[in-house]
Amino acid sequence: MADPAKTVAFIGLGVMGYPMAVNLRKGLSAEYTLLICDVNKDAIAKFQKQMEGKGPVEVVENGLEAVQKANMIITMLPNSSAVKAVYLSPTTGLLPGALSTASSSSSSSSSSSSSSGTPHPKMLMECGTIETATILEVASAVKNTTLFSGTLTFVDAPVSGGPMGAEDGTLTFMVGAAQTADFETVKEVLAHMGKRDAVFHCGDVGAGTAFKIINNYLSAITSLAASEALNIGAKMGLDLKLLTEVINVSGGQCWVTSKSNPVPGVQENVPSSRGYEGGFRIELCEKVLRMGAQLAGDVGARTVLDGPALGAFGEAMRDERYRGKDARVVYKWLNESERR
Repeated sequence: MADPAKTVAFIGLGVMGYPMAVNLRKGLSAEYTLLICDVNKDAIAKFQKQMEGKGPVEVVENGLEAVQKANMIITMLPNSSAVKAVYLSPTTGLLPGALSTASSSSSSSSSSSSSSGTPHPKMLMECGTIETATILEVASAVKNTTLFSGTLTFVDAPVSGGPMGAEDGTLTFMVGAAQTADFETVKEVLAHMGKRDAVFHCGDVGAGTAFKIINNYLSAITSLAASEALNIGAKMGLDLKLLTEVINVSGGQCWVTSKSNPVPGVQENVPSSRGYEGGFRIELCEKVLRMGAQLAGDVGARTVLDGPALGAFGEAMRDERYRGKDARVVYKWLNESERR
C-alpha cells in the first residue's frame, strides 16, 4: 500500500474536475500516487488510459476509502447535496473514514510502546462553488471530530477560470483556511492546477467561497451587460470585431469582451465560436448568480442588477435553443429576440 503521506485523492471528475485531476497527476512527481473517484465509470476509465505512464493512479470507491489511503483529499463536487454525501455519509463519507482511521491508529499504538498514537494529519479540501452554509456546516463537523485533536483540517478553495482554465492549468484559487500554514500546504498542490501567483488566501474557512460567489455574481452580470452592448452594435450593422478591439482598450473592457467574447467568430477557440459548447453552462451561471443574490440578502447588502439578470438568464434557459449552452449564449438570445 502506498504511503498516505505521498498519496493525494481527487474526488469528482466532472467538466472541471477531470482536467484539474489530469494537471495534478502531471504535476505530481512519480513517487506520489493519485487516487481518483467518481460515479461516472467512463470518466474513470478514460482518465486511467490518458494517464498511462504519467505516474501511479488508483481507483477508490468513496470518500471513506480515499481518506484511509491518502493524507490529502481534494473534492470537486457539483452541489451541496453531493458535498454532504461525500463528507458526512455515515457509511461512505470522508469524516467517518477519518475517524475509523484514527481509531485504528490509536488501537495499534496502544500495543506498541514505540508509537506515539497521534493520527497523521489529514487535509480535506473542497474546490467546487457551494453554498456558504454548506461549507460552514462541513467545517463545523470537521472541527467537532475531536478524536483527531486538531490534525484533521478542512479548507475551501473554489476556482475561477472555467473549463478552459482547468484544461490549461491556469485556474485561480480562492482559499479559505484557518491557519497560514494550512494555506501554504494546499498552495503547493493547487499550483499544479492553476497559476501559483493566483492562489489567494482569502481568510478563514468560508471566505474562499464568499470571494468566489461575489466574483461569479459580477461575472454573470458582466456577461449579460457585454452581450447587450455588442448586440446594440450588431443591430446597427457595426464591425463587431473592431468594436470589441475598441472596447478592449477603453473603459468598457472586461473579461467577457477580452477572454470569452459572446459574438461568434470574433475570437477563436472560445465557446461562442464553437456553437456555445464547452463553456460555463447557462444553468450554472444562473445558479451562481442566484447564490450571489442570496449572499447579499444574508448580509443585508442592497442590490439592483441581480433581479433583471436572473430574469434574463431564466428566460433564455427555458428556450431549448439556448438550454445547456455556454452562458454567453445570452448574446444569441438577445440578438434573436424582439425588443419589448
